[in-house]
Amino acid sequence: MTDFTPLDSVRRRRPLIHCVSNSVSLNDCANLVLAVGASPIMAHAPEEAADLTAASGATVLNTGTPDEGRFQTCLLCGEEAARRGRPVVLDPVGVGASPWRLDRVQTLLDRFPTAILRVNLGEAQALLRQGAEAAQGVDSPAPASLEQRQAAAAALAKRRRTAVLLSGPEDLVADGGSVWRVFGGSPLAASVTGTGCMLSALCGVFAAVEPEPLRAALLASAFWKACARQAEERAGGRGPGSFRMALLDAAGTLRPADLESRTRIEQLA
Repeated sequence: MTDFTPLDSVRRRRPLIHCVSNSVSLNDCANLVLAVGASPIMAHAPEEAADLTAASGATVLNTGTPDEGRFQTCLLCGEEAARRGRPVVLDPVGVGASPWRLDRVQTLLDRFPTAILRVNLGEAQALLRQGAEAAQGVDSPAPASLEQRQAAAAALAKRRRTAVLLSGPEDLVADGGSVWRVFGGSPLAASVTGTGCMLSALCGVFAAVEPEPLRAALLASAFWKACARQAEERAGGRGPGSFRMALLDAAGTLRPADLESRTRIEQLA
């Protein structure tokens, strides 16, 4: 049985999470980090990037609305985190959307280690140089088989020596030695912009209290799946706006026992 007590550790310790987010999901990510029990700081200036990373329990880097200044901030954060042994979560949003974005993300991955790489299938394929042309902006391409998704997650984890959380209707978490599948969630998550970015923020929250990246990614995935399932019930068919608000309510009220009843995790390899 998975141990979900790190959720209690988050709420007791209230770790500071530095999020270099994108402009689309910045507010939702901040509210989610706060709702689950951590403390967000959403700062982008390169002049203070290293100082804020040094003060934080984890740093989350999101490339969804990039520019050169944003990439410079990400680079400074990642290098400072590496010096201090702090976890970095990288969410290369839409990395296959343009050669420029792919080149900049590859540079980040080459310059500092990441604890967790949170991707969808299209992003994983782009980073593996497999089917980057299939990317649809920031969205993943058409549905793929479990075998295809598992192979992509495992290959990316092995190549980059990191934990990979490949999100989808069923999340896959790989670390180069094992692959896990997380069930649950709601199809309504696809109707709200930024739910993947919020999942990446949760990876940072759990990585701040759980030193094993694979386990932190599994906890984040299971927690977000449980939030989505509860949010769908609370929204009562009223639509994506109600579902979005219910996600934050669920994040603030779910307990470890709720995660055990609302999600299921199995090892694939």
